[in-house]
Amino acid sequence: MALNEWLTVLLCSVGVAFMLLSSVGVLRMPDLYTRIHAAGKAGTLGVIGVLLGVGLYYGDLLSAGKMVALIAFFLLTSPVAGHMIDRAAYLTGVKATPSTGPDDLQGRYDAEGRLH
Repeated sequence: MALNEWLTVLLCSVGVAFMLLSSVGVLRMPDLYTRIHAAGKAGTLGVIGVLLGVGLYYGDLLSAGKMVALIAFFLLTSPVAGHMIDRAAYLTGVKATPSTGPDDLQGRYDAEGRLH
C-alpha cells in the first residue's frame, strides 16, 4: 500500500474509534445532558477523522474542498444542535442526576422559557 492509503486508513480508523467512544459514552452516561455531551464531542471528532480520510483518499482539490466544507458545516451545526436539545430538555423539566453537578440555572427561567 502507498503512503496515501496508509494515512487514509489511519485517519478513518481514528475517526471510527472516536465514533465508537461516542456510542459507548451515550450508553454509559447517567443522564441526557452528559449523553449529549459525549455524542457531540467525540462524534464530531469521529466525523472529522473520517471526512479527512475520505478527502485524502480521493486526493484531488475538489474532493478535499468538499470535505473541508463538510467539516466546517459539522463544526458549526453540531454544538448548536446539542445545545438546543439540552435547552429543550431543561425547559421541559428533564432532571440531571445529582452526580452531574449543581443546577446553576434553577429559578432563572420564566414560564415561557426566557432567562431573567
